[in-house]
Amino acid sequence: MTQHEMTRLFYAHVWPLRADVLRTAQYFARDLAEADDLAQETLVKAYRSIASFDVSTRAVAWLNAILRNTHIDRARARKREARDVSLDAHLLDLEDRRPTSTETDHANSAAILEQLGDQRLIDALHDLPDEIRWTLLLVDVEQLDHAEAAVVTEVPVGT
Repeated sequence: MTQHEMTRLFYAHVWPLRADVLRTAQYFARDLAEADDLAQETLVKAYRSIASFDVSTRAVAWLNAILRNTHIDRARARKREARDVSLDAHLLDLEDRRPTSTETDHANSAAILEQLGDQRLIDALHDLPDEIRWTLLLVDVEQLDHAEAAVVTEVPVGT
């Protein structure tokens, strides 16, 4: 495949999904700058491996697999670079995450979901384990079927 054909394939199948890639990256990143970096790195990796893209599959599933792997790679790199955090800083962080009395009163109410804005949903998603977060995003947000989500998350369909 020539460079021109690869570029044309990328702009036909991947480029129109760049906003979706950024939106999904925002669910996994703690801030917009990190989400931008994750989305950009995903698109660069997609461009570099566009020759392996099968046009008979959905590009969104292929991109989400790249995004997931990129997120995992970045998380592993951060762990290697992690420095010691003082107990005081950790306790302050936990204090900031403590729910308000209003949130506690309504924690079991479905009505609270209607009051959540996008940022609060994103923050709540950050508290989920990665495997649950990915499944939720792929099936409910990205509208992938279970077989496609299983391919992206690299687990059996029944899981």
